[in-house]
Amino acid sequence: MAKVIELKDGIHQQKAHDFYREVLTILADSKIDFLVGGGFALRLYTDIMRDTKDLDIFCRSGDCPSILKVFKENGYDTELTDARWLAKAISGENFMDIIFNNPGNHCAVDDGWFERSVKSELLGVKLRVIPAESLIWSKLYVQNRERYDGADINHIILRYGQKLDWKWLWAHMETHWQLVMAQVLSFQFVYPSERDLIPKWLFDELMKRAQEQYDMPVPVEKICRGPLIDQTQYAPDITEWDYKVVTIRSV
Repeated sequence: MAKVIELKDGIHQQKAHDFYREVLTILADSKIDFLVGGGFALRLYTDIMRDTKDLDIFCRSGDCPSILKVFKENGYDTELTDARWLAKAISGENFMDIIFNNPGNHCAVDDGWFERSVKSELLGVKLRVIPAESLIWSKLYVQNRERYDGADINHIILRYGQKLDWKWLWAHMETHWQLVMAQVLSFQFVYPSERDLIPKWLFDELMKRAQEQYDMPVPVEKICRGPLIDQTQYAPDITEWDYKVVTIRSV
């Protein structure tokens, strides 16, 4: 049976909840594929309940124009906020983020997200939630000054780690293994008694790569991958210090 996502009650949340119910109903009736993510996905996988400022839905990039058209026809304001990864549907003070990638072009939503998604229900609307592995994958690249999602990832591993498909996650993060290693060490620091939730094969592979990197020559070009995790704080590296940014997808 699909798990129902419970929300906080309160007068100040009611207006937002009415908005969420309305847009989810429109999406469900449209028959366009979509997945719910953000704080609602975190709630499903960790049972952590927090106030959510907006609703995050995920879709394939090719479905984004159709979703925007549906909401425009239903009287919403719409915008293509960032052609790389983000659009919005807006009604007054409330808005819904429509996400199809991430700013670094590393987490494109594809059929695999839908195949691995989880059935759920939110505000009486039956829907599907992004897989926990995709939630971790996307959050690994959120490490900026204003927002850092490392604690969310640690909580997902803690509460859902035994069900995670670590090989799927590794296949999508292998190129950027340092981010995985940093998160694994963070988890083991925060939860030393839960160390074994991290598969031994993954830890061994990360340690092996950490050692072997010193047998490799350093890159000829000055590379800064900082903008893949923070698009503002590493700007001086690119504009003033002559570093080149890498934008190649991890998969």
